[in-house]
Amino acid sequence: MVNYEGMFLLDSGKFAADHEGTIAHLMEILEKAGAEIVAHRPWQDGKLAYEIEGHMKGLHYLVYFTMPGSGMDVITRSCHLSDIVIRQMVIKQPQTLFDAMVSAIDPSSAPEDATAEAKESGSSETAEVDADYDAIDDDDED
Repeated sequence: MVNYEGMFLLDSGKFAADHEGTIAHLMEILEKAGAEIVAHRPWQDGKLAYEIEGHMKGLHYLVYFTMPGSGMDVITRSCHLSDIVIRQMVIKQPQTLFDAMVSAIDPSSAPEDATAEAKESGSSETAEVDADYDAIDDDDED
Protein backbone atom coordinates (compact mmCIF):
# COMPACT_ATOMS: atom_id res chain seq x y z
CA MET A 1 0.00 0.00 0.00
CA VAL A 2 1.27 3.44 -0.95
CA ASN A 3 0.51 6.71 0.88
CA TYR A 4 -1.22 9.35 -1.25
CA GLU A 5 -2.40 12.93 -0.91
CA GLY A 6 -5.29 13.84 -3.17
CA MET A 7 -6.41 17.40 -3.93
CA PHE A 8 -9.80 17.37 -5.59
CA LEU A 9 -11.38 20.49 -7.07
CA LEU A 10 -15.12 20.05 -6.58
CA ASP A 11 -18.11 21.96 -7.93
CA SER A 12 -18.75 24.36 -5.03
CA GLY A 13 -22.42 24.80 -5.99
CA LYS A 14 -23.09 21.08 -5.67
CA PHE A 15 -21.06 20.94 -2.45
CA ALA A 16 -23.14 23.80 -0.97
CA ALA A 17 -26.41 22.15 -2.03
CA ASP A 18 -25.55 18.64 -0.81
CA HIS A 19 -22.52 18.60 1.47
CA GLU A 20 -22.86 14.97 2.60
CA GLY A 21 -23.75 13.63 -0.86
CA THR A 22 -20.76 15.33 -2.50
CA ILE A 23 -18.32 13.93 0.05
CA ALA A 24 -19.94 10.49 -0.22
CA HIS A 25 -19.52 10.62 -4.02
CA LEU A 26 -15.81 11.44 -3.69
CA MET A 27 -15.26 8.72 -1.06
CA GLU A 28 -17.10 6.22 -3.29
CA ILE A 29 -14.71 7.01 -6.18
CA LEU A 30 -11.70 6.42 -3.92
CA GLU A 31 -13.07 3.25 -2.31
CA LYS A 32 -13.93 1.80 -5.73
CA ALA A 33 -10.22 2.19 -6.56
CA GLY A 34 -9.26 0.23 -3.44
CA ALA A 35 -8.28 3.26 -1.35
CA GLU A 36 -8.41 3.24 2.43
CA ILE A 37 -9.25 6.79 3.58
CA VAL A 38 -7.11 8.00 6.49
CA ALA A 39 -8.18 11.68 6.75
CA HIS A 40 -10.09 14.22 4.69
CA ARG A 41 -11.43 17.76 4.90
CA PRO A 42 -12.42 20.76 2.78
CA TRP A 43 -9.49 23.11 2.30
CA GLN A 44 -10.48 26.22 0.39
CA ASP A 45 -13.64 27.39 -1.36
CA GLY A 46 -13.39 30.38 -3.63
CA LYS A 47 -12.95 31.99 -6.98
CA LEU A 48 -10.69 30.20 -9.43
CA ALA A 49 -7.82 31.99 -11.18
CA TYR A 50 -9.37 31.06 -14.53
CA GLU A 51 -12.51 29.35 -15.77
CA ILE A 52 -12.39 25.55 -15.80
CA GLU A 53 -15.10 23.71 -17.71
CA GLY A 54 -17.48 26.64 -17.19
CA HIS A 55 -16.78 26.92 -13.43
CA MET A 56 -15.59 30.19 -11.94
CA LYS A 57 -15.67 28.91 -8.33
CA GLY A 58 -14.58 25.65 -6.78
CA LEU A 59 -13.91 23.87 -3.52
CA HIS A 60 -10.50 22.30 -2.95
CA TYR A 61 -10.88 19.10 -0.94
CA LEU A 62 -7.90 17.29 0.64
CA VAL A 63 -7.89 13.53 1.11
CA TYR A 64 -5.11 11.39 2.58
CA PHE A 65 -5.38 7.70 1.77
CA THR A 66 -3.46 4.49 1.20
CA MET A 67 -3.96 2.42 -1.91
CA PRO A 68 -2.16 0.03 -4.25
CA GLY A 69 -0.71 1.91 -7.22
CA SER A 70 -2.96 0.03 -9.63
CA GLY A 71 -5.99 2.00 -8.38
CA MET A 72 -4.76 5.27 -9.89
CA ASP A 73 -6.32 4.51 -13.30
CA VAL A 74 -9.70 3.93 -11.65
CA ILE A 75 -9.51 7.26 -9.79
CA THR A 76 -8.51 9.17 -12.93
CA ARG A 77 -11.25 7.59 -15.05
CA SER A 78 -13.95 8.03 -12.38
CA CYS A 79 -13.03 11.68 -11.76
CA HIS A 80 -13.17 12.44 -15.50
CA LEU A 81 -16.66 10.91 -15.66
CA SER A 82 -17.89 12.69 -12.52
CA ASP A 83 -19.98 15.85 -12.77
CA ILE A 84 -18.87 16.86 -9.25
CA VAL A 85 -15.07 16.55 -9.59
CA ILE A 86 -13.72 19.31 -11.84
CA ARG A 87 -10.01 18.43 -11.51
CA GLN A 88 -7.85 16.13 -9.39
CA MET A 89 -4.23 15.80 -8.45
CA VAL A 90 -2.89 12.80 -6.54
CA ILE A 91 0.70 12.55 -5.35
CA LYS A 92 2.67 9.95 -3.39
CA GLN A 93 3.73 11.02 0.10
CA PRO A 94 6.64 9.71 2.18
CA GLN A 95 5.53 8.18 5.47
CA THR A 96 6.83 11.03 7.69
CA LEU A 97 5.08 13.76 5.70
CA PHE A 98 1.94 11.66 5.38
CA ASP A 99 1.78 11.15 9.17
CA ALA A 100 2.40 14.85 9.84
CA MET A 101 -0.36 15.98 7.48
CA VAL A 102 -2.84 13.41 8.77
CA SER A 103 -2.19 14.50 12.36
CA ALA A 104 -2.64 18.16 11.34
CA ILE A 105 -5.98 17.42 9.68
CA ASP A 106 -7.30 14.88 12.16
CA PRO A 107 -5.35 14.61 15.45
CA SER A 108 -7.46 11.64 16.55
CA SER A 109 -6.17 9.53 13.64
CA ALA A 110 -2.49 10.38 14.17
CA PRO A 111 -0.15 7.42 14.58
CA GLU A 112 0.66 6.66 18.21
CA ASP A 113 4.39 7.25 17.62
CA ALA A 114 3.75 10.84 16.49
CA THR A 115 1.38 11.45 19.41
CA ALA A 116 3.92 10.15 21.91
CA GLU A 117 6.70 12.30 20.38
CA ALA A 118 4.49 15.40 20.57
CA LYS A 119 3.77 14.75 24.25
CA GLU A 120 7.46 14.27 25.01
CA SER A 121 8.44 17.50 23.25
CA GLY A 122 5.78 19.46 25.09
CA SER A 123 3.50 19.67 22.03
CA SER A 124 5.40 22.69 20.70
CA GLU A 125 5.63 21.16 17.21
CA THR A 126 1.92 20.35 17.22
CA ALA A 127 1.10 23.92 18.24
CA GLU A 128 3.27 25.25 15.40
CA VAL A 129 1.51 23.02 12.85
CA ASP A 130 -1.91 24.05 14.19
CA ALA A 131 -0.97 27.74 14.07
CA ASP A 132 0.16 27.43 10.45
CA TYR A 133 -2.91 25.41 9.55
CA ASP A 134 -5.28 27.97 11.13
CA ALA A 135 -3.60 30.76 9.18
CA ILE A 136 -5.11 29.51 5.90
CA ASP A 137 -7.70 32.00 4.71
CA ASP A 138 -10.79 29.90 4.00
CA ASP A 139 -13.10 32.92 3.60
CA ASP A 140 -11.45 34.63 0.63
CA GLU A 141 -14.27 36.39 -1.23
CA ASP A 142 -12.35 38.58 -3.68
